[in-house]
Amino acid sequence: MTPAQEIAKLRDEINEHDYLYYTAAAPRISDREYDKLFARLKELEAAHPNLVTPDSPTQRVGEKLLAGFKHVTHAVPMLSIDNTYNEAELRDFDGRVSRGLDGAKYEYLVDPKIDGVSATLRYEDGALVLAATRGDGKSGDDITANVKTIRAIPLRLRGKGWPRVLEVRGEVYWPRKAFDAFNAQRMKEGEEPFANPRNATTGALKSLDPRETASRGLAFIAHGFGEIGGAEFDRASELFAAVKKWGLPVSPHQTLCKSIDEVVRFVNDWETRRHKLEYETDGLVIKIDRLDQRDALGATSRFPRWCIAYKYAAEQAESKLLNVDFQVGKLGTITPRAVMEPVQLSGTTVRHASLHNFDQVARLGADHGGLHVGDTVLVEKAGEIIPQVIRITKPGKPRGRLVEPPNKCPVCNGDIEKDEGGVYIRCINPSCDAQIKERLKFFCGRDQMDIEGVGEALVEQLVDQDWVHSYADLYKIANEEAERPGKWRDKLAALTFEQERRTEEGIKKQTVQLGEKRADKLLEGIERSKKQPLARVLAALNIRHVGSSTAELLAEHFGSMDALAEAATTTLSPSKGEGRGEGPTPKRAKRSSQRTTAPSLFGADTDDDSQTAPPVKSKPPADPLQEIEGIGPEVASTIRHFFTSDAGRKTWQALRDAGANMTQPRRAKSAHQPLAGKTLVVTGTLEGYSRSEIEKLIKDLGGKVASSVSKKTDYLVCGEDAGSKLDKAKELGVEVLSESDFRKRVSTD
Repeated sequence: MTPAQEIAKLRDEINEHDYLYYTAAAPRISDREYDKLFARLKELEAAHPNLVTPDSPTQRVGEKLLAGFKHVTHAVPMLSIDNTYNEAELRDFDGRVSRGLDGAKYEYLVDPKIDGVSATLRYEDGALVLAATRGDGKSGDDITANVKTIRAIPLRLRGKGWPRVLEVRGEVYWPRKAFDAFNAQRMKEGEEPFANPRNATTGALKSLDPRETASRGLAFIAHGFGEIGGAEFDRASELFAAVKKWGLPVSPHQTLCKSIDEVVRFVNDWETRRHKLEYETDGLVIKIDRLDQRDALGATSRFPRWCIAYKYAAEQAESKLLNVDFQVGKLGTITPRAVMEPVQLSGTTVRHASLHNFDQVARLGADHGGLHVGDTVLVEKAGEIIPQVIRITKPGKPRGRLVEPPNKCPVCNGDIEKDEGGVYIRCINPSCDAQIKERLKFFCGRDQMDIEGVGEALVEQLVDQDWVHSYADLYKIANEEAERPGKWRDKLAALTFEQERRTEEGIKKQTVQLGEKRADKLLEGIERSKKQPLARVLAALNIRHVGSSTAELLAEHFGSMDALAEAATTTLSPSKGEGRGEGPTPKRAKRSSQRTTAPSLFGADTDDDSQTAPPVKSKPPADPLQEIEGIGPEVASTIRHFFTSDAGRKTWQALRDAGANMTQPRRAKSAHQPLAGKTLVVTGTLEGYSRSEIEKLIKDLGGKVASSVSKKTDYLVCGEDAGSKLDKAKELGVEVLSESDFRKRVSTD
């Protein structure tokens, strides 16, 4: 047997065993035997690199990092599916189908709606040539390199008779057991567990490292089709049977229903059965089976008329209220949280539920003399994610302790203040440990300083160990470690955590150590974050009303923290209602006298007068903050309060002294400025961009980003699940752009 023949034979064997293991769930050889086949194939291909082909099993996981994700247009749009929520709406849908088909007979194909990430796979002559995200339905991101790592997806179709072009649509998901096992390993290594499978799947598919995607153990199930060229099928059920024969996973629960009555019975039967599936699901998808009838029914601009989703109501269960604890947020807001006897909801064990605020607590207890410990309450898992208490179903006998707002902070015992309605209660002690912890978590977050390795449990430990009480303390740890290697690494590595792990037997607690690997990652993350631009620093400082967009405006306008502080501490004229007189305050005069030249608007000091802040004048100036479009009186007031307060000044100066960057690089203007002078608002969930990415692109192309729709808005860029901003745009006649429309508008083609 020649090397080429042996390679071909090994590929066929490995592909067959992949199919048997991942799709048919009927493995015929042991893992060890499989590994021997794979190792032999790698050995032969290494010796004969000219025989390596893209569809070889060895080519699933690329070694190189991706530069980014190319945008591709779908040959057939990937439309959304309209929703129904009860039997009456299902029967209304059936009535529309019947009328649309002039009373002809039809059947429905029904299967579970997987809560994963939609993707399309394109095969040409049997080989996988493209995988893409749904995007805005018209176009999406090319994720071929990452999808190739999913072992359930064949790189080459099995058998024969497949069409010349075959586009299979489906859902990429993370099976429950694989997700739980991955999280258990993360916790064992001292890493924070992922919150839920869907978000983690999205992150894996958009990773620039295919090896990271490969490590997740993702799966795929086909649920639809795009372009098909070179073959004819009458029914979707026939096409699914063929696709399964060609090696792609199809839902084993897919059922053909001959009437809407059968569909309703299937819906009722699956309301509880769905929680036993290996994936998250919140409903069923009901589709006409005959393809010619689908064509006859057609589609609206958003939804096919031959298909609908049935969404189950949020699952509810009763439980006994054991306690109500109070959580303190980064701004001191005190929030009540219910502690209950464990109850099963949507396949998970729930022990805590949101009570939202004290106004909600009062409403819950309005007909029962208040909410009391020991009451039986109804709990609902809103959106299949967040449990919340809906109402009291049975007052306790005897009534337990009445749930009342605290008179002191439950963490630091400091003073509290209430708003006018008593809905929100805040701890006013800025040194409260709970606030410090929440502020640190926010500061280290992905949209702020993005310090890898810092999670909730680690922040708790850093504060409880009395090591960190301010943002600058984090940088002092990194600085001291750099000066004396091992001083902090060993301390950090020795930290231990109690973590909960979900197993088949229930929730189990385990003790894990941070370890040297994560300690190194933490120290590297802190050091790397020193280079973050000023906009990130401002967004991380927890100044009320200063989020990412406002921080970007301030950083772009002033260029340095010194220049911003100079503007924010300018005393305003009494007519503005902000100042008490003319000229600088004594504190500001003292700070100004400490340097002879003002800082550059874009970083380093310079002798060029055109690049320096204007000198202080005795005449009261206009508010330099409100001169920035998008900064109003309320926002300007909170910014000024931060920079004129001792606490605010000490905070940013301590960060500067610890090595954090305090400048913003000048934005390089693109020669292509299609959005010059335009104001855009972004709403909804975008597939191809994160919110920060699209806002940066808009600014790079000459546009401005606003947070709310007004008469001054030129365009509303609208993603999935848009809300009130879309309604406002329609009301004001603002042009609405889909993600695809936006791409065309800014394209250089």
